[in-house]
Amino acid sequence: MTMAVPFRKDRLPNGIVVLTERMPHVKSAAVGLWLRVGSRDEPARRAGISHFIEHMLFKGTERRSAEDIARAIDAVGGTLDAFTSRESTCFYAKVLGEHLPLAVDLLTDLLLRPRLAPEDIERERQVVLQEIKMVEDDPGDLVHDLFAGALWGDHPLGRPVLGSRETLEAVGREEIRAHLRDFYQPDQVIVAAAGDVDHAHLMGLLGDATQGWEGRALPLNAPAPVSRAAVARDGRESAQVHLCMGVEALPYAAPDRYAMFLLNALLGSSMSSRLFQEVREKRGLAYSIYSYQQAYRDTGLLVVYAGTAPESYRQVLDLVWGECRRVRDEPMDPDEFRRGKEQLKGNLLLGLESTNNRMTRLAKMEIYFGRYFDLDEIIRGIEAVTLEGFRDLTARLFGADAYALTTIGPVPEPAAVA
Repeated sequence: MTMAVPFRKDRLPNGIVVLTERMPHVKSAAVGLWLRVGSRDEPARRAGISHFIEHMLFKGTERRSAEDIARAIDAVGGTLDAFTSRESTCFYAKVLGEHLPLAVDLLTDLLLRPRLAPEDIERERQVVLQEIKMVEDDPGDLVHDLFAGALWGDHPLGRPVLGSRETLEAVGREEIRAHLRDFYQPDQVIVAAAGDVDHAHLMGLLGDATQGWEGRALPLNAPAPVSRAAVARDGRESAQVHLCMGVEALPYAAPDRYAMFLLNALLGSSMSSRLFQEVREKRGLAYSIYSYQQAYRDTGLLVVYAGTAPESYRQVLDLVWGECRRVRDEPMDPDEFRRGKEQLKGNLLLGLESTNNRMTRLAKMEIYFGRYFDLDEIIRGIEAVTLEGFRDLTARLFGADAYALTTIGPVPEPAAVA
């Protein structure tokens, strides 16, 4: 049985949406300033600019140097960070509830008054170029970008969030200012806060901090990608073969999303999952093997990753594909089905002990649903998944032709999924 947690939603006069979830038993507060813009909204010539802007906003404002920003948050024992994804950008802080005014002041200062000094741009460009090189040197990371590109081609969702060396070299101060002007406007902003936070107090802080900030972003009209069957290889020397095999899956708000979560849990998202048990525990063919699902506003992914010795590659690939076929074709054991549901509910409840997770949950519900789901409603959604609905989903996903397979490492010859 779950307990209702106070949730509030408001909108400032300039269009900023404000969401809060009070957690009376904690002393900390997590607050995130989310923008509904990410790498999929970038034109090809500006690929990676959203991530670059994320870096640049920490390089100083009209009121604070980069060192001043770091000292201010460290002085109260808090954290201040950011991330860029394909469909959103988030700047967030975690502090004791009494220091929420500082967190709001810092976050709004970063967004509204960035300094964007030319020397900082050139210095940070080198930092992000090193970040790109770091990913390129890590095949266990790079293979996921290779997979998205294989499945979705030149669509923005198929491009790395970091962009490329070529596009990053072309980004200058005017391009950054133009992107901020075009997309970083109040009607694209969601402020989500969870923990020791009072809704009215946060509304007042934000109203003062964003007073005079008006404007609307350009429309974001990126079409949905078209998936394709593809095999892509990077044959560099590596001690392991890193592989991703997967299919197009469901959008974030799909009605049968709970069946999707359950499929991922049973297939490979935990130590008790089929792939982990079959490939690692029973056969010792991989240290790391897992599945994951990634959802976007109009599409999604279900992907299996494994890292294995070159001589075991064929066997691991056959086992992965074999489990996908088994979950599609063979009757599901009711006990396994029930355990998967209990796992999902446990993961949900344990994750919501974190103020950061609650803050993120608030923002994503607003971005993808425009409404709040309480825990009881989510648990009812998990419980409502039927064996018949589950079979329908697996038949759709694993019956399609648009599988993609990507590998990095010494694979002897190209392989198709069959």
